[in-house]
Amino acid sequence: MISYCQNSTCLDLSQPFSAMRLILLAIQLFLLLVYFLAFVNPCEVERAESASISDSDQTPLIHEHVQFGQDGQIAGDDGSSWPSRIFYLWLNPLMKRGQNMELQRPSDVGLLPYRLQTRVICQNFDLCCAKSQHERVVLEDEPEQRRGGPCKDEVLQANSEIRLLHVLHKAFGLKYYLLGLVKLLGNMLGFAGPLLLSSLVAFMEDSQAPISQGLWCSLGLFTSTFLSAILRNIFTFEVSKVSLCARAAVIATIYRKSLRVSSTTLAQFNLGEVVNFMSTDTDRLINFLNNFHDVWNLPIQFAVTLYLFYVEVGVAFLGGLGFALLLVPLNKVIATRIMKNNKYMLQSKDSRVKLMTEMLFGMRVIKFYTWEHHFLQKIGECRKQELSHLKTIKYLDAVCVYIWAALPVLISITTFVMYVLLGHELTAAKVFTTLALVGMLILPLNNFPWILNSTIEAKVSIDRIQSFLRLPDQDMDMYYNCVSPEDPLTAVQMKNCTFSWKDADCANLTPSETLSPEGGFLLKNINFTVKEGSLVAVVGKVGCGKSSLLAAIAGELIRCGGMVYVQGRMRGFAVAVQEPWIQHGSVQDNILFGKEYNSHLYQCVIEACALTEDLGILPNGDRTEVGANGVTLSGGQKARLALARAVYMEKDIYLLDDPLAAVDADVAKHLLEKCIMGILKNKTRIICTHRIEFLDKADVVFLMDNGKVVKIGSPKNILPEVESVPKNKRRKDNRNERDGVTRDLEQKQEEDDSCEQPSLIQGMMGEEQKQTGVVTWKVYHAYWLAVGGLLAFSILFFLFLMQASKNVSDWWLAHWISNIKNNHNNFTNNVRLLNSFSPSMQVMQGMMLSYNVDGEGDNATGQLQFYLTVYVSIAAANSVFTVIRAFLFAYGAICAATVIHNRLLNRVLKATVTFFDCTPLGQIINRFSSDLYSVDDMLPFILNILLANIFGLLGMLVMMSYGIPWILLLLLPLGLLYYKVQHFYRHTSRELKRLYTITLSPIYTHFSETLTGLCTIRASGSSPRSEPGRSCPFCQSYAVNRAFSRWFSSRFEEENESRVERNQRCLFASNAAMQWLDIRLQMIGVLVVTGLSALAIAQHHTKSINTGLVGLSLSYALSITGLLSGLIFSFTQMETQMISVERTEEYSTDIPTEPQCARLEVSSSWPQRGRVEFHKAVLVYRPGLPNALDELSVLIQPGEKVGVVGRTGSGKSTMFLALFRMVELSSGKILVDNVDISQMGLEQLRSKLAIIPQDPFLFSGTVRENLDPCGRHADAQLLDVLEQCHLVQTVSRMGGLGAEVGERGKCLSLGQRQLLCLARALLTQAKILCIDEATASVDQQTDKLLQQTIRTKFRERTVLTIAHRINTIMDSDKVLVMHAGKAVEFDTPENLMQREDSIFSKLLHVRPE
Repeated sequence: MISYCQNSTCLDLSQPFSAMRLILLAIQLFLLLVYFLAFVNPCEVERAESASISDSDQTPLIHEHVQFGQDGQIAGDDGSSWPSRIFYLWLNPLMKRGQNMELQRPSDVGLLPYRLQTRVICQNFDLCCAKSQHERVVLEDEPEQRRGGPCKDEVLQANSEIRLLHVLHKAFGLKYYLLGLVKLLGNMLGFAGPLLLSSLVAFMEDSQAPISQGLWCSLGLFTSTFLSAILRNIFTFEVSKVSLCARAAVIATIYRKSLRVSSTTLAQFNLGEVVNFMSTDTDRLINFLNNFHDVWNLPIQFAVTLYLFYVEVGVAFLGGLGFALLLVPLNKVIATRIMKNNKYMLQSKDSRVKLMTEMLFGMRVIKFYTWEHHFLQKIGECRKQELSHLKTIKYLDAVCVYIWAALPVLISITTFVMYVLLGHELTAAKVFTTLALVGMLILPLNNFPWILNSTIEAKVSIDRIQSFLRLPDQDMDMYYNCVSPEDPLTAVQMKNCTFSWKDADCANLTPSETLSPEGGFLLKNINFTVKEGSLVAVVGKVGCGKSSLLAAIAGELIRCGGMVYVQGRMRGFAVAVQEPWIQHGSVQDNILFGKEYNSHLYQCVIEACALTEDLGILPNGDRTEVGANGVTLSGGQKARLALARAVYMEKDIYLLDDPLAAVDADVAKHLLEKCIMGILKNKTRIICTHRIEFLDKADVVFLMDNGKVVKIGSPKNILPEVESVPKNKRRKDNRNERDGVTRDLEQKQEEDDSCEQPSLIQGMMGEEQKQTGVVTWKVYHAYWLAVGGLLAFSILFFLFLMQASKNVSDWWLAHWISNIKNNHNNFTNNVRLLNSFSPSMQVMQGMMLSYNVDGEGDNATGQLQFYLTVYVSIAAANSVFTVIRAFLFAYGAICAATVIHNRLLNRVLKATVTFFDCTPLGQIINRFSSDLYSVDDMLPFILNILLANIFGLLGMLVMMSYGIPWILLLLLPLGLLYYKVQHFYRHTSRELKRLYTITLSPIYTHFSETLTGLCTIRASGSSPRSEPGRSCPFCQSYAVNRAFSRWFSSRFEEENESRVERNQRCLFASNAAMQWLDIRLQMIGVLVVTGLSALAIAQHHTKSINTGLVGLSLSYALSITGLLSGLIFSFTQMETQMISVERTEEYSTDIPTEPQCARLEVSSSWPQRGRVEFHKAVLVYRPGLPNALDELSVLIQPGEKVGVVGRTGSGKSTMFLALFRMVELSSGKILVDNVDISQMGLEQLRSKLAIIPQDPFLFSGTVRENLDPCGRHADAQLLDVLEQCHLVQTVSRMGGLGAEVGERGKCLSLGQRQLLCLARALLTQAKILCIDEATASVDQQTDKLLQQTIRTKFRERTVLTIAHRINTIMDSDKVLVMHAGKAVEFDTPENLMQREDSIFSKLLHVRPE
């Protein structure tokens, strides 16, 4: 402004451009003043609410002016003064904590400011969503009403789709768009620096200029760079706040939508896809917010540059512009291919994550069947497809970057040719002016590919998220009939109902076997009425539709016709599904399920569900953590825990799906008498079961077959039709889980037994541990090796050549200035206007000022040709080095991604079973999703920038020191300060990144857990959360219509918000720490620029100055601030991204693995006989625990059929684990055909054994793939075993062997899945078969036929059966009774029954009364 005011031409109206520049500058300064006044004295009154002092909402709120909680936590920047906000002084306590290594837990991080709290964000977003939907309804309602269409409420209900971009715009758009003005103002102030630098260079060239002119220029440089730094910092931090808000809103929206969509609709997406919506797609969408303002900022810069181009060379600039436009179609082709491959890459990633999730769920079965290589191959194929698309994207990015980097040179050459063809004379001044203008295009053209790529990724991700949000919400008002029946005592009623599972291959409850013509499961013509307080039993064969009937009552099916009425449905149901859903947490947390603790009720529930003795076994009682999906509990314990949760809910209607299947006879009797007929005696109970011996006291029995209720009657009329054995034999044959341990032994067992699962010890299932301190060189070395040593060295070498050629080209231009005679011409003013926008531009002024047009023309022309030829040659070499480095780097990134994934996957597949029991699924999935995404994409991107910044800074320091050696006196102390500041920052930044990473896993784990238990969550019901801000009429209408879709899930939404809040706290602190560093580095840059200008003035005063070198040094100094900031940010980001490599490397090297070496080779025909001997076998899961097997000695002869009984913890399953070497013996040995199995290789051992596990494991794929994954058998053999397992009709209706079974087999009922696993075992040729209660969910008639099949097919093989139904082992050759890891009885069933003191004999006399 001072410079313009001193120039009289700026006030001359005859020169409008000069006057316009002055007016624009005045407007900028005025807006800057207004902004600072508003920032210092905000007119908006602060909210009275303040952040709570802890993570919980139960603590009282603190006053808004209190900045610290009682635990010392910082409530963000709330209440901070403006100097504290600008220089982030409020963050200093957190930075000191990081320096002192005190950031160990998420609770150590400061609290979020009030407006960034997840709860507040979600409330505001919900309000904006309601307004958006109301506006749509208003627009659609008027024409509908004129046509007599539906009313507003109906339209609102039909338009529940959330238009994400529109709502984000409404919620956060105003502030975000206003921040664009701040960016524009900061950029304009940034232009002042080059203009002032141009004046300073002119001052140095004029030896007679007064010293005051240089001082004014130096002061202007200081002021402009200082204010520009402040504004840009404020812009970046405020945009990060908006990004945090948008991230929390999108995550909460996705989570909430998953709770509101019906199971049949949600099945369109698998678990991996939905988790990726919340992780990868959300991150890409939020990252675009940081680049959006560049979308309009870069075209403005481009347009201004083109205008100046036209002023300089006239219409000749159209030649260069035309060449650039010719590249637009090529760029469009590249962009289209990038977007297409990006979409396919995400689909491949979804498939890989889905397959990994299934594999981890069924890891025990995979190890039993030695399917590691098969899954390694399947995952490898998905990864190969993913990497092929990633490789294409990386190479296309490299091409795109190279094209736009080379475009300035091509534009220059094209423009010059066009200029000559038009008849103009090409002069040196014209050449340099044109080159200066072309240099101005570098920034927008180089940034364009990255902005384009970010936009494409965001577009793909927003389309994916929107496709999920477009799913219709579950409408319970339409599903249920609101009109009560005539009989007030009716609890549940269905009339002429038909239900379908169509499009639901991944539902939460078991589908019916019946298929509609369209391919969906059907329940047909359902008619029944259930009276209030009655006990209804639903029986029938496997796959007849029992579980589907309960799902229909709970609203999880598609109602195709008929009427459904449920009394008091708004209070919800108590549901215990067939596959118990257990949350990751303590036993007490699972029972309470969010309800308040009632001591009396709690103890009654524990007793009624027979959990008292189990809690006595657990190391910490009901405070013991049970792991993800109850991995540390037995099947019976999980079933009773799920039943206890249902009972504690105190609902009016109970839907119990086979709760007696996994428990033994005396426990089943206890549950029936104390729970179902006891504490629930006044409730309406609908129970599906195959344990018909316990149903004599039912009020009504429904008999189902083929998706229909074929008969309704009393137990005495219905049960005889489904019994498989005579009634007088039930006292002998119907006993299970505790398998023969009588009540007189149970007290001793409480003291002796340890749980067979090793991970019941408290703390084993705790939070994920984080590394501390710096990222070690071991991690960097691992990544170097993953890239490849020679390839990595080549990348660095070509990077050095690229930077060296760039610096040499700048030096050559400075040299040009020093060796050509000075000669001013009429192009001087134009060049001075442009000369400071790049290192090359600063020297253009000297060139044109020193070029002597009136001198020796021929000599000047020769010099021009010489210098221009050398310059073009250096530029061409730089272009070649750039393209080579770009493609080498892309190839190296792909190599590293391949190696790291393969090492991680191989190590995880070789891990011990104990590792999977102790590690939450989300932690492992996080390595294969978020961490691998960082390794694939983010780390190479950041590393590329870091290496360029390092070499760029080194080159800059060399050139600056060469031009002005005295600058070293300033750079040394500033370098020391720079090192101290970045070292102080890196400690905190690194720990915050680690905390951010480990707080991500709980979000994904909770989300996956929620999706798995969606039926239980939806059915349970809870009070709706109050929604402040919904007081307006249209919001009340919105709330009324959406009430039922919200009442069941508020607690889980709050839990999700709590976990997101913890993660957001770490991310906010990390962003604030980054800006804390940025403002300090910007101030260092301001000092460098000011110091250099002062040195230049001093050299001018002493007449010892080289204009070319000083101009080059000053131009470098002007950009040093951005380079210093970019260097430390890229280094910190690289270090934080390296944490992902550290985490994958931790799993690749540190997790325990099974022994892989084989000290003994056996023949391919081993074992030929099937003799099994346990010789003093001792097994301890962990030091300090009791022996799970205590000197067990048992000899099983070849071909013997042995039944194994014993209570939970007696060592039954541990025998199988020891036989398959899932857990190694502490002492003793196991001999199979006289061969010590500890000397064999695991794959060879397990491939010779066969097992049918209690929990059937099926993976996504066809029936054929699940039966024979390795493709070793013909279809005829597969159909034969299906016939023997009575599954041929079911498979035929599904579509044959090629029919899909759904994710984890959810297209089949639990009983059908068990039958399919049995068919899989029938294919094996193993001499030894282990059966772990493989028919618990099968009706008794089918079970009897299956037992006959097993006896026939395995007549000459050794069979060990863990029995839950005693009748299945009555014809065994021997019975083994286990107790406390020892064999207490081992004899034939006949001999044991004859002994009065036999435990087995006493079992047979226990019967339900």
